[in-house]
Amino acid sequence: MASGITIQNTAGPDAHQAVAFRSDSDLSIIENCEFLGNQDTLYAHSMRQYYKSCRIQGNVDFIFGNSATVFQECDILVAPRQLNPEKGENNAVTAHGRIDPAQSTGFVFQNCLINGTADYMTLYYSKPKVHKNFLGRPWKEYSRTVFIHCTLEALVIADGWMPWNGNFALSTLYYGELESTGPGANTTGRVPWSSQIPAEHVGSYSVQNFIQGDQWIPPSC
Repeated sequence: MASGITIQNTAGPDAHQAVAFRSDSDLSIIENCEFLGNQDTLYAHSMRQYYKSCRIQGNVDFIFGNSATVFQECDILVAPRQLNPEKGENNAVTAHGRIDPAQSTGFVFQNCLINGTADYMTLYYSKPKVHKNFLGRPWKEYSRTVFIHCTLEALVIADGWMPWNGNFALSTLYYGELESTGPGANTTGRVPWSSQIPAEHVGSYSVQNFIQGDQWIPPSC
């Protein structure tokens, strides 16, 4: 368990992938922590993980891995690229890496905020058409990510989700949304290979059902 700490990767722009924090630990509980970086900030690599009231900041695929993870009430913030940020970019918040449909892994975001840092939003509003931000893209063939009751601010592009390379994984991934709010939450322009989660299925993404959290997360969390 971790609480009340800040973890930052300060590698320069030539570092490309620069993980600030990696967890391979089953039953990970991370509360009120900050993870700051650029590309690949948080590597939720494997097993069951739970993040509550955290701040996670980056730009390229900055939450990635093949864990079964629930993020609750977290601030997910896009930061400016380190090189020529004014030229624009395509940022994906998540890149989940499920490799087999039998795996019970995926990323679940509940009641989270998806926004940019103050510096990034200044860039975004200067030229919104060149600063494109997506909820995720499929790192592996059976990538699975859902956003439920989140606040999606204006930086989230209407498409919502970004391909990895051509048609790779578009017929095998699962990207879902349910009842999010904010200017980026309008789903009428979403890519056809994303889904709206049926109300009768939303329970499968609860902390209790998705990561069996009622068995190991203290009630105080």
